Amino acid sequence: MIATLLQLLLSYLKIGFFGFGGGYAMLSLIHSEVVVNNGWLTNGEFSDIIAISQMTPGPIALNSATYIGYEVAGVAGAVVATVAVCIPALTIMMLITRFFLKLHNNRYVASVVWCMRPVVVGMIASAALLLIFPHTDDGRSFIDGWSWAIFLLTLAASARKVNPILLIVLSGVAGIVIYGL
Repeated sequence: MIATLLQLLLSYLKIGFFGFGGGYAMLSLIHSEVVVNNGWLTNGEFSDIIAISQMTPGPIALNSATYIGYEVAGVAGAVVATVAVCIPALTIMMLITRFFLKLHNNRYVASVVWCMRPVVVGMIASAALLLIFPHTDDGRSFIDGWSWAIFLLTLAASARKVNPILLIVLSGVAGIVIYGL
């Protein structure tokens, strides 16, 4: 158990320190750590947790860390993963705040930030592809025609300004009716 908690701590510190661009950009790194490197979850379980993380209030990286930590090592795992993913952002923000006035006009710092933009776009695109085309462990996609129908109906309703909470509830009900519990 201690080894698992330590591995969760190290994995989520890595995710926190190298996951630039926010929660959605971090998803490909989280997937790599959780599914590919450590095998804690399957692709299907990961997709389910990301879907739940998107629906619950708060940042997706923090929500997914809590849920994944809980799945891997219970309450202790949830606490370790959540704290570990927050430590890098807190540390970086404290350092940036301390040195911001000295560095905000520095052309090298501005160049680094400007060069990171395409990387962030690529990471977000990678996360989108992971969520759009998820695969089970045997290589098949578990997204079927019903999933696309629910998505397209929800997208159309969203364009018509239907309440998002109502859309989430109706999508959940449709999923329960179609797929069962």
